[in-house]
Amino acid sequence: MSSPLPCHVQEIGQLFLFEKLAPEQLTRLCADGRVEQYAPGVVYTEGQPASCFYVLLEGTVVMYRKVGRDDVEVNRTSQRGVYAGAMQAYLGDRTPQVYNNTLRVTEPTRFFVLPADTFATIVQEWFPMAVHLLEGLFFGVKNTQQAIGQRERLLALGSLSAGLTHELNNPAAAAARAVATLRERVAGMRHDLAVIAGGQFTTATLTVLIEVQQQTAERVAKAPQLSPLEAADREDTLTDWLDDHSIGHSWQIAPSLVQAGLDDAWLDHIAAKIDQATLPTAIRWLSQTVENELLMNEIGESTARISHLVDGAKQYAQLDRAPYRPVDVHELLDSTLLMLAGNIGPGIAVIKNYDSTLPAIPAYAAELNQVWTNLIDNAISAMNRSDKGSLTIRTARVQDRLLVEIRDTGAGVDAEIRDRIFDPFFTTKPVGEGTGLGLDIAWRIVVDKHHGNLQVESVPGDTRFQVLLPLTAPAPNPEESQ
Repeated sequence: MSSPLPCHVQEIGQLFLFEKLAPEQLTRLCADGRVEQYAPGVVYTEGQPASCFYVLLEGTVVMYRKVGRDDVEVNRTSQRGVYAGAMQAYLGDRTPQVYNNTLRVTEPTRFFVLPADTFATIVQEWFPMAVHLLEGLFFGVKNTQQAIGQRERLLALGSLSAGLTHELNNPAAAAARAVATLRERVAGMRHDLAVIAGGQFTTATLTVLIEVQQQTAERVAKAPQLSPLEAADREDTLTDWLDDHSIGHSWQIAPSLVQAGLDDAWLDHIAAKIDQATLPTAIRWLSQTVENELLMNEIGESTARISHLVDGAKQYAQLDRAPYRPVDVHELLDSTLLMLAGNIGPGIAVIKNYDSTLPAIPAYAAELNQVWTNLIDNAISAMNRSDKGSLTIRTARVQDRLLVEIRDTGAGVDAEIRDRIFDPFFTTKPVGEGTGLGLDIAWRIVVDKHHGNLQVESVPGDTRFQVLLPLTAPAPNPEESQ
């Protein structure tokens, strides 16, 4: 609560903000403004319409900013003349006129108070050149942030697209090679069918061969994973078996039979069912069956990989999904890691330490993916200089918040610049390699849009960016979704 008091020109004229004003200007201030005394408590609250400009005459003020659900103290002072409130009223309706912080007083405190519209009129009349300069500075910085922020997003998209193209190219090329080889194998099988049609196999032998072919195809699907040493030993054994049974090109046939999980016992099983004269043709036929099955497996795995990458890209971009909805942060983190896989050097280990009990949280999913992209890409860059290290993604519940911690083993963030890394345009990268907005964008998405917190802990070899997000959140402000 406040109570009005008389305004004295001599008192306000001693304040550093007004000490250069002429007597008639001070008289107008006293006439258009007022002096009010506030009891301990809240003067105004962050986010409310900014209706007044406050100058401290006597007492103690404490300023807070909202971080998540907490009010964080950012300043405490008893210095006469400090000011707060509607400081950008001179910009009018070109920018939202709301209080950017919460102001409290801890003891009976006097303020000189100007209504916001009066403050704007006086500043524009008395300091027209200064107003133009301040307007240019304010909107210039804002426009630059928007332009470079858009450029930052485009650069990130280009990097991600290049990585995705690289990841898609490998399975696509594998599938194309497998199709070409399969076409050759099918042509060979057509030749062997012509041989069979020539009467080399009896009806009984052909029936047995088809049965064995089916059983062989089933074994291919269940083939065990062998170590290189085990595979080499089994190839030697099968090559000897094929040579002993006078089957040519044994060195070519044996590897595919081993890859299919076949061994000499299985070949003995086949030899027992087919006479020696037709055994070489039967083995070659079965070998082609095996190769065709393996090629079809390769095509299936390659196309499944492509489908997985496309699904990951859709998950990352959040196509066809509501912008604000309950999301599983693990799905978002995985899709971001998938998109950045091409940027992660071979010497960097990726460790995921997820808390599977965490619930879905309400969030702007695509924008959180942008946060993960900026933080993970920075971590990768810090380690790629040495081409080795580990990237650890950890999630956990911390009271009523969800923690996402991105940790790298790079050189770390120097203590003297740690407080500046979230400032717009601040970067430690060489000219042309960074805009200085990546962490600023991440900060605004986490703190301003999701009412969370973003902090960093760093020593050489251990840097941790920690994102804290509310497990529950109020419905989004319509202005936030713009």
